[in-house]
Amino acid sequence: MENPEEDLLQLHNDEEIIEVIDLSDAEPTAEDLAEELEDVDVADAGNEDDEDDDDDDEEMESQQDDSELTFSKHTGSVFCVSLDPVSNTLAVTGGEDDRAFVWSVCDGELLFECTGHKDSVTCVSFSWDSRLVASGDMSGLIKVWNVENKQEIWSFEVGDLEWLEWHSCAPVLLAGSADGNVWMWKIPSGECKTFPGPSCQSTSGKILPDGKRVIVGYEDGSLRLWDLKQGNALCVIKGPDGHQGPLTALACNKEGTLVLTGSVDGQAKLINTSTGKVLCSFSSENTEARDSMQEQESNSVESVGFCNVLPLVAVAYLDGTLAIYDMNSQSLRHRCKHEVGLVHLQWEEASAVVSTCNLAGVVTLWDARSGMLMSEYRGHTAEILDFVLNREASVAVTAGGDHKAKVFVLQRPDR
Repeated sequence: MENPEEDLLQLHNDEEIIEVIDLSDAEPTAEDLAEELEDVDVADAGNEDDEDDDDDDEEMESQQDDSELTFSKHTGSVFCVSLDPVSNTLAVTGGEDDRAFVWSVCDGELLFECTGHKDSVTCVSFSWDSRLVASGDMSGLIKVWNVENKQEIWSFEVGDLEWLEWHSCAPVLLAGSADGNVWMWKIPSGECKTFPGPSCQSTSGKILPDGKRVIVGYEDGSLRLWDLKQGNALCVIKGPDGHQGPLTALACNKEGTLVLTGSVDGQAKLINTSTGKVLCSFSSENTEARDSMQEQESNSVESVGFCNVLPLVAVAYLDGTLAIYDMNSQSLRHRCKHEVGLVHLQWEEASAVVSTCNLAGVVTLWDARSGMLMSEYRGHTAEILDFVLNREASVAVTAGGDHKAKVFVLQRPDR
């Protein structure tokens, strides 16, 4: 920020910042979403000849589409997707075609395009109050848009962009770049602060729930916990206790006391955010360390997450393993195998169900208590590169390598 002594938390008390937007009159609620989607009739050219192919099981399987709606405006792979946090009825997607779109999850209607990008859009996100949406491309061009009037209100260009995240309760945007710097801006004034890295890529970042700190992972395997107000590193985790390869994934528990990290070294580490101490390491190879970095990289950790209702964590690996670990015993509880590599995982907010997406274009739901597969959802003809669940975990919105984004209504016996 321009005034170093300014307390970041004072931003939270600005009346313009903390005023909560009410979209209830303009948009249907998330609870109504699944019901509304039942009435949406979306044509799918891939299914037109199903009746003629009843005798061809393999052809039928390749044409199976469990989605309720397909968004087809992109002309390249769709890399990222985000849902608006207030109503969960707006999605933003970014893709290889240098384009980002804000659209309705209920009917697929396009609200507006985030124009002007000059490289693949790899980061998209709504602000905490759904008033703003940010889009960032690989070249480092970041743009922020006002959702209500569909106008661009701010832009900035950094080095090659690695990640982008909004603050949880203020119009403050953070980004990590390939030169190792982490940037923080107040939007739309553009007041800026930077957090210098160790001269290598800042590969991932996560703002902790207290809104005062951010955990950042780097290409050299190190982690830094930054104080957002003071701009200093509270702790640095590296060396034997740290990762031995680039960081790929970060998650924190809802209290913000623990962080789970993942790396191409095949390890996931549980870290205390107060002390910076590594509490334990999890590996897909339960009993033996891998013999070489080449083997480690072949089973990179792709995604990690905490269960909110049980002391469990999930780790998704490139070899197709979804591992469920018990934090209390620090032991493997279940190994859920997929035929292809995993891309992303997400726990449901209020249950022990974890969802994954994979390189075969399938969304899967797993019961972490039993380790059993609950259901699968197909429809993409290429890999799923990102997905997000709504609050009720009744809808999944996916981003695919087939140039499509899809909306799936998730059916469970308890719903």
